[in-house]
Amino acid sequence: MYLRDPLWLKIRSKLKTKHWIAFIALGIIWSSSFLWIKIGVQEAGPTVLVAFRMLFGFLSAAAIAVYQKDQFPRDWKTWGIYAILGPTSLAIPIFLISWGEQTIDSAVASILNATVPLFTLIIAHFYLHDDRMSPQKVIGLLTGFVGIVILLSKDLAGSAHNSAIGQAAVILAALFYAGSAVWARKVTQHVEGAVRGAAPLLTSTIFMWALMPLVEPSFKIPVLPITWVAALWLGVLGSGIAMVLNYYLLHEIGPTRSTMVTYIFPPGGVLLGVIFLGEQLSWQLFVGGVLVIASLVVVNWRSKHD
Repeated sequence: MYLRDPLWLKIRSKLKTKHWIAFIALGIIWSSSFLWIKIGVQEAGPTVLVAFRMLFGFLSAAAIAVYQKDQFPRDWKTWGIYAILGPTSLAIPIFLISWGEQTIDSAVASILNATVPLFTLIIAHFYLHDDRMSPQKVIGLLTGFVGIVILLSKDLAGSAHNSAIGQAAVILAALFYAGSAVWARKVTQHVEGAVRGAAPLLTSTIFMWALMPLVEPSFKIPVLPITWVAALWLGVLGSGIAMVLNYYLLHEIGPTRSTMVTYIFPPGGVLLGVIFLGEQLSWQLFVGGVLVIASLVVVNWRSKHD
């Protein structure tokens, strides 16, 4: 039975101090990513920004793997998995978010991305034996759905058609994140430590640099220092270190609880967007964000008797 798997026994246990440290660090890093994406796409555009982000991310994650003496896989089957997992868990959703942030506020993007655990619960119900739906989770999902509707109501009620498309792009990215998190939990258990984060960054780098001349044949290398700061921040911290932490949590505490890190994004994204980008803090943003956060608390609540 799958429920007797040692990994499941580990996931059933309470979060340890090291898990909370990794969890909070990951939340802080990714909360700031929405601000730097908003800054980076002003000059570089989403394709170029993501290509450099993946490259810098791989180099930093690979450095961690080398330092820890983790071995990269040597079989074609594992690299075939990462050939799919890299683009679907990184390049494609990050591109969608970067593209979407050209027409929506970074605060809105951070809240929409907080739907990842909601989608993860749905996908995990059909794909994993140890993460089934329950009335508690359904209530949480419905609460989150109401929050999303309220959150989108301001832009959907107006004439900002592109803004609605931008929001849809971020929601689609959340679906990619959720699906890849569940799949990665099942197929990357045999890979060592930091390599779990470095390998998908490598295939994502190859994917983006091969795609960039086709999607954007007249692309230009950024020249503004702030754009390079954004690319380095997003690459080294937001991708390299973040992916090592993300895969560590994914295999230590499971996909549902690890993707719960996104409920740190809304307050972090809103605060940074309002302070540094002059974005407006509307009642829709506040109420929708509160409901989304509440839904994540409900679906991830574990009683002492569980």
